[in-house]
Amino acid sequence: MATSASDTTNSLCQFIVLRKDLGRNQRWPLGALSAQVAHASVAAIWKYRENASTIAYCEDAANMRKVVLETKNENQLRALGEQLTAAGVEHCVWIEQPEDVATALATRPYDKEDIGHLFKKCNLAKDVCVSPSAAP
Repeated sequence: MATSASDTTNSLCQFIVLRKDLGRNQRWPLGALSAQVAHASVAAIWKYRENASTIAYCEDAANMRKVVLETKNENQLRALGEQLTAAGVEHCVWIEQPEDVATALATRPYDKEDIGHLFKKCNLAKDVCVSPSAAP
């Protein structure tokens, strides 16, 4: 059975990982956290814009898939980046300025089955922000 372009792009996924401690411990607001995710995502898409998977992913914008995960802190985020580099996974680590801290990372689009196993220690991003009722 032939694979259509739509089938190919539907299997593509961009993995994005955010530091949970930015919202929970450092109390960054939702907008700032969202910006970190967006920065990392766009940086990876732009850096790998000539990759065939990135082109296919962007050409089918209505079907873009993203998985947003979390790590506990900057050390875990940087360690994940090193693991991805060792595995040959193309990605970008976003370094927020002027703070000069790694806040998020994103891969270029990949088939989820090809690299999903590398993120098994990451949880889906949830409860990253402190609820207003929990704030002091």
